[in-house]
Amino acid sequence: MKQYLFTIILTAAVTFALTWVVWRLSLKFKLYPGIRERDVHKTPTPRLGGVAMFIGIATAIVVSAANPFFDRMWVPPQTLWSVLAAAALIAVIGVIDDLWDLDWMIKLAAQFLAAGIITVGGGLQILALPFGDMILVSSWVSIAITMFAIVVVMNAVNFIDGLDGLVAGVCLIANGIFFIYAYMLTRDSGASSYFNLATFLAAVLLGACVGFLPLNWSPAKLFMGDSGALVLGLLMATSAIALTGSMPANVFDPEQFGRSQLLAAFIPILLPLVIVMLPLLDFGMAVFRRMRAGKSPFSPDRKHLHHRMLDLGHRDRDAVLIFYAWTAIISLSVLLMYIATREDWPGGYLVGVGFGVIGIAACLAVTLTPSRRLAPEADPTTSTPTLEPR
Repeated sequence: MKQYLFTIILTAAVTFALTWVVWRLSLKFKLYPGIRERDVHKTPTPRLGGVAMFIGIATAIVVSAANPFFDRMWVPPQTLWSVLAAAALIAVIGVIDDLWDLDWMIKLAAQFLAAGIITVGGGLQILALPFGDMILVSSWVSIAITMFAIVVVMNAVNFIDGLDGLVAGVCLIANGIFFIYAYMLTRDSGASSYFNLATFLAAVLLGACVGFLPLNWSPAKLFMGDSGALVLGLLMATSAIALTGSMPANVFDPEQFGRSQLLAAFIPILLPLVIVMLPLLDFGMAVFRRMRAGKSPFSPDRKHLHHRMLDLGHRDRDAVLIFYAWTAIISLSVLLMYIATREDWPGGYLVGVGFGVIGIAACLAVTLTPSRRLAPEADPTTSTPTLEPR
């Protein structure tokens, strides 16, 4: 655990220091775009924070190569180098897009290329799925499904990047819970070493979010942009695949495991999906909405979940905190269910389910209730509140 703590601190320190450097350089050379129609902020703000995050992540990966405690996850070595190369590609494409707005087809092609680097070059693939006897061992079907999953998660995380501190905080909470889960799962499996790629990437992402959030908290001085959000999504998907991709197919066999253990077997796949549930929901709604209107699924608009919450009158900081609560409650519910299966709690599943139901109900009540706090310039006779400047 000390080595993971060192990794988190190292990544956070490098990211925080470089965030200030990137911010100052962006202001000095005016490396920031103009205000777009869909933007919430009113002052031009640099969007190159992802550069600092990527360098912090890359530093942690390179340092781990010289750390004997992480020797196991460097076998074979091309896996982590492939992950780093894919993240570098996405960071570069993200920077170009943040400065000059690339065509969506170019960005999508680069995302599939990065996913291919990880799956084909790095050998990280989903090898089994819990649908009968469906086994995808080293086949093109496995590669295609893995690449598609990585691209979907990347875009889902990127789609919710619209408010100060939203993506950094949501990913901080999600990866914190995933780190705890991955560490517990490795410990409970009786592995000879607790150092694996999934837990390491979760720790690195924790550090990157911790280091970036201070300058991204409302009112933000710096945004992470596509170079940050897409890299976060890429590594979150990769860490989940690293944990679940090598699971044997018989782990889903009810005859192999008891019913109480069967849910525990599904949680390695369930939890990674749950921690990106809100981004995936927003992504799915956006794609459906745009395609129904005859537009590109990646054409920007102002109808994301966080935009709708602002239209209900929630201040942007309150909307961010509600997203934090959603992420924490849903993720913790699944984690509690796993702990219940391992500790053999009587009625343990009810603890996780009950916690989730109560928490989700409370979040829904807060989310869907229009706020009475209007901006100073709002007209009290109108039904739609005026949005506050970011």
